[in-house]
This record gives sequence, C-alpha cells and structure tokens, in this order.
Amino acid sequence: MRALMLFLLLVCTFSIAHAEKFSGKVIAVLDGDTVLVLRGGQQVKIRLANIDAPEKAQEYGMASRQSLVEMVLRKQVQVSSQAMDEYGRMVAQIEVSGLKVNEEQVRRGMAWEYSHFHSDRHYLALQSEAQQARRGLWAHSSPMPPWQWRKLHAADAPPQRAPAAQGYACGSKRHCSQMSSCNEAHFYLTHCGVKSLDGDGDGVPCEKLCKPR
Repeated sequence: MRALMLFLLLVCTFSIAHAEKFSGKVIAVLDGDTVLVLRGGQQVKIRLANIDAPEKAQEYGMASRQSLVEMVLRKQVQVSSQAMDEYGRMVAQIEVSGLKVNEEQVRRGMAWEYSHFHSDRHYLALQSEAQQARRGLWAHSSPMPPWQWRKLHAADAPPQRAPAAQGYACGSKRHCSQMSSCNEAHFYLTHCGVKSLDGDGDGVPCEKLCKPR
C-alpha cells in the first residue's frame, strides 16, 4: 500500500510539474503535429495534444505540415503544457492570436483527433465536420490513420530513445483481462508490442476498458 501511495504521489507531482502556461516563438515546424518553440533562449520540442497528423512520408503528410507552418511558424504562440511524453517532448495545446491550433488542424482535415483514447466529444465533432465537408485528408473515403501507417513501416523507422518510466514495465501479460486500466493496456500495446490487446487494429486496446461509454 505504501508503495502504491508513493507511486501515485510521484505521478501527481510529475503531472503538476509539467502543467504550465508560457509564450514563445515557433522556430521550426517538424511535421503536422510537432514544433520547436524558443522559450527564454531554450528550444522546446512540443507535440500537439489530442491530435495525430499524417507522417511526412504519408499522403497529406507534407500538406499537414504546411498547414501548421502557415499558422505558427515565426509567430509568438501561447503554450499550455499538459505532460511530457515518453520521448521527452512536451505535450501541449497551442494558441496563436486566439486561434486554437490543435483544434484547427483537425477542423481543416489535416490531422486525426487523438484525444484521450478517442473520448473528447469536441475533437470528435471537429473531425466529423471535416469528414462531412471532405476537407484535406478526408477527400479520400478511407485514409490510413498514422498509427496504423507507423505499424506497417516500423522496420523503416529510426530508433527512438528508450521510453521514460511510467509506472509500468513490460511483463508476461497478454490479455485484456489482465490489465488494471486503459493506461496500462495502452502501454502494453504501444511499448511492449502486445498486439493481441488490439484485436480490430484500430489503435485502441481493450475496447471495454478504453472505448468511451
């Protein structure tokens, strides 16, 4: 019990430490959902929260990046950070002149919504609007989501640095019935490669745990 309380305290402290707001200048746009922001002379790599843009090698990948370039490059932006991801990037919401950039990428059809296990109704509505209007990548009837594209091209991807500790470790678990939470199921799928947790291949593990009700 003491170990569990300590872990929860560390998680809360970690989250609070990375929940902050600041302004900075975008000095580079790496792709449709990642930018470099200059903050006090330091470069901060930021991954836009709640969205997943096409990879640059995918169709619409460069168009997605260009959309983000037009909105934020060489502009002062307001950053609302939420966390640090496993690759050391800050996960955040970005605004420029009152425009919510994360949401706008989805509204333009330049990114998929990727809210917490596809549960944010606002982002889902923005994506539905883009689909109905056949904007951007939705000009195609069934564009491939980037998380599926990455699975298919995993062998071609450059090695990433080791994931940061998240309270989970890859073990012998292989079934949804063994998962204690959606977060644990997602960790086992994305970091441990336990594909049996994602039977339909939609990127969402253990539907009963992770699908919005």
